Amino acid sequence: MKRTGKINALLGLFACSLAVISCTTSKQAQPTIAQDVPATFASPAQAGVVEDQWWKRFGDERLNALVDKAVADNPSIGKAIARVKQAQAQARIAGADRLPQLGVGLNASKQKQTLASLGIALPGTGQANNQSSFTIENYQLSANVSWEIDLWGKLSAQSAAARTEFLASKDNLRGVRQTIAAQTVRSYFAVIEAQQQVSLSEDIVKTYAETARQIGNRVQYGKSPPNDGLLAKSNLRSAQADLEQRKQNFERATRQLDILTRDYPDGVVDVASALPAVPPAPPAGLPAQLLERRPDIAAAELSLKAAGYRLTAAERSFLPSIELTGLAGTSSTSLANIFDPAFFIWSIAGQLLQPVFQGGRLRAQVELRDGERDEALENFADTVLTALSEVETALAIEQNLARQETALAAAADDAQRAAKIAFNRYYVGSDPFLNVLEAQQRAFDARGAYLTTRKARFDNRIALHLALGGGFVPAKEIIDFPEQNN
Repeated sequence: MKRTGKINALLGLFACSLAVISCTTSKQAQPTIAQDVPATFASPAQAGVVEDQWWKRFGDERLNALVDKAVADNPSIGKAIARVKQAQAQARIAGADRLPQLGVGLNASKQKQTLASLGIALPGTGQANNQSSFTIENYQLSANVSWEIDLWGKLSAQSAAARTEFLASKDNLRGVRQTIAAQTVRSYFAVIEAQQQVSLSEDIVKTYAETARQIGNRVQYGKSPPNDGLLAKSNLRSAQADLEQRKQNFERATRQLDILTRDYPDGVVDVASALPAVPPAPPAGLPAQLLERRPDIAAAELSLKAAGYRLTAAERSFLPSIELTGLAGTSSTSLANIFDPAFFIWSIAGQLLQPVFQGGRLRAQVELRDGERDEALENFADTVLTALSEVETALAIEQNLARQETALAAAADDAQRAAKIAFNRYYVGSDPFLNVLEAQQRAFDARGAYLTTRKARFDNRIALHLALGGGFVPAKEIIDFPEQNN
């Protein structure tokens, strides 16, 4: 009857745990994104496959070599690889909890005791003898096994969460690689544009120096007022100061590229003399393809799945756990008998543990994991919307910048011709010198704006490739989940 009572009590606890878990698992609805993904992009886009190693479309081997170097030896990528290795180890640790744990031990003990300590009296005296003593030796060689049976899948859920986070870390690594490649390409073109701006500024200084010389001669011979000479010199000094500023910009851009390629503080990079022609726009594909391509979206989705696994594990903590333990080996009072099969011993035991009162810890753990899952869901939705917005923005700006570049090229040509006309009219006395300065400034500003816009086109094109998830396929050095071992 006593045994029956104990069994009924255990069954009662089991029923209660099932009731609790049934309540908690009711929240396990499949998460969905509140925002529907559009079938196509709003901006015009070509159908096709997103390119990897898109920077090779610019046809610059120097650029290709710099990207390879940056990706191979960049601290940010090194840190991402280290995080992948950490996640890999965490997944292996979580997976090991599902397997039996085996340990081998050799124990030896030696103990001195007296008859008095054992309460043994000598015959005929009725009293224990404190003087009589003996030594006990014991040697034990054993193999110990413990195994928590994953009856409810709690350990499996924990292992799945760790493995999913490992896969997410690989996508994060791919995202870091793509970012570093894009930064390198952007920095490379920034150096070229800065170099062109320096060349333009040097042309401006030469032009203003020649203008100041000619105006100085006219002032000397009384053909122009002294004020014109001062204006010409002032304009030259301003141009010289602007040249120094653009040289600073060039040095800054060069150092940034050095840092990305780990050449700092070399300060010398081999770049093209001018920005290349802008290649045709890449195919953007469909928004649904973007969800499969972008590494940040893939990582966010995997993190959401991992959060779901952790929530499941927390919910199943309410259920009873079963642990089996076993021991097998030999035990003897003599070391010489430690390997003798005659002294073989073994034991096996099982334990059923049902949580009853934890001070609200288990419930709070479920609420914590539930909140983490909700946060991961919102992060996933935000990542998807951000990705769609980045592509749409880059596609729209692509057309705007192309038209802006065309307009500025024409404006630069017109302003250059207007500057020549203004100088000729001043030379014959038709216009004041101030008109010459304004026309020259407009001409040089238009050329500078044209270079800046060309660079902006490349920046936007890089942003488009990055937004589409182009760059690298999943990492090759760590692609498979490791086999379980010690």
